[in-house]
Amino acid sequence: MNSKKTIILPKYQKIFENIGENIKLARKRRKLTTEQVSERAGIHRATLYRIEKGDPAVAIGLYFNVFRVLNLQDDFLKLAVDDEFGRKLQDLDLL
Repeated sequence: MNSKKTIILPKYQKIFENIGENIKLARKRRKLTTEQVSERAGIHRATLYRIEKGDPAVAIGLYFNVFRVLNLQDDFLKLAVDDEFGRKLQDLDLL
């Protein structure tokens, strides 16, 4: 299986980096080690490191597992919840 590098524009890469930093801070506030979180999430420590760096190539399911370990799984429900543009399109009957 060939692995392709995920191409993200710099301004969007910053979003991933912010998410990664938030995950790292949440882990540290809970006084959990990378080993504890990675073990509980069922991932390698190297993958947790990539998540905390905001690597967009890591599967979203693995991000979710880390959120779950940190008891932040409800934050996933907030993703794309306010689809203002989509609602406008729907209102215009363009969908």
